[in-house]
Amino acid sequence: MVSAQTMTTPAELRGAIRAGAFSGLTAGLAPGFVQVNLVVLPASEATDFVAFCRANETACPVLAVSQPGEPYWPELADDLDLRSDCPAYWIHRNGRHAETVGDIRPYWRKDLVGVAIGCWFSMEEALLRAGVRLRHLELGIQGPLLRTNRPTVPVGAFRGPLVVSMRPFASEQVATVKAVTARFPRLHGAPIHEGDPAALGISSFDHPDFGEPMQPLPGEIPLYWGCGLTALSALEHAGLPFFITHAAGAMLVTDMRNSELEQAAQ
Repeated sequence: MVSAQTMTTPAELRGAIRAGAFSGLTAGLAPGFVQVNLVVLPASEATDFVAFCRANETACPVLAVSQPGEPYWPELADDLDLRSDCPAYWIHRNGRHAETVGDIRPYWRKDLVGVAIGCWFSMEEALLRAGVRLRHLELGIQGPLLRTNRPTVPVGAFRGPLVVSMRPFASEQVATVKAVTARFPRLHGAPIHEGDPAALGISSFDHPDFGEPMQPLPGEIPLYWGCGLTALSALEHAGLPFFITHAAGAMLVTDMRNSELEQAAQ
C-alpha cells in the first residue's frame, strides 16, 4: 500500500485509490481540497432526495449532482470516476448496509445519479491555519458521529434524525473555531450546539453511531456540527431497494479548492 504522506494532490490520491494502493480514512489528506460525502441512487428517487438535502442544508449541503448513468464528474475533477475513487463504499439494500466494497463498477447502472454533499474535513485546513488544535487528526480518527433527538425537515419518503459530528476544542479556541467554520456555509458552517450532549439526546461519546469514540479532555468543550450522514439516515428510513454511499470517513476527494467555498468574514 502507498503511504498517505506521499500523496499531496487529489489526483495522486484518487489514482492510488483507483489502483487499490490506498484504503482508509481521508481526513487530513490532500490539504486544501474539498472532500465530499457521496450518495449514489436511482434517478427516480434523486429529485426528492436532493430536495431533502436542500431543506436540511446545515447537515447536507449539496455541492453537485451528476448526470444519470454518467460516472465521470468533470464538475468536481477532470479525471474523477465516482465508481472507483472513494477508498471504500457501502452497498445498501432495502435501506440496510449489505456489504462494503472498494469499487462499485460491478454495481453501476444507467439510471444511477451521484450526489456530492459537503464535508467537515474541508474546513480543517482553515482551522489549522488559524492555529486551532485538531486532536482527532493527531489521533488519526474522524471522531464520534451521533444520531440526535432533533428531527429533520421531511421531503417525500426522506426523513429521520439529525446526525452530528462532535469534536472537542480547548475552551480558549472555541470562539476562533466558530468564526472560522462560519465562513464555510456550504461545508456545514458554524457549530449548531456546544457543551452538554444531553441537549441533543446523546448519552455518551463512548458508543457513537459512526466513527470512533473520543472524550473531551479537561479544559475542552465539545462542539457539534450537522453531519452528511444525516442523509444516510434519511435513505435508510426511505427503505430504498438499492443505493450506495461512501464508507464513513472514506470520502471522495475533489479538485475543488476549499478557498472556493470560503466566504469573507462579515
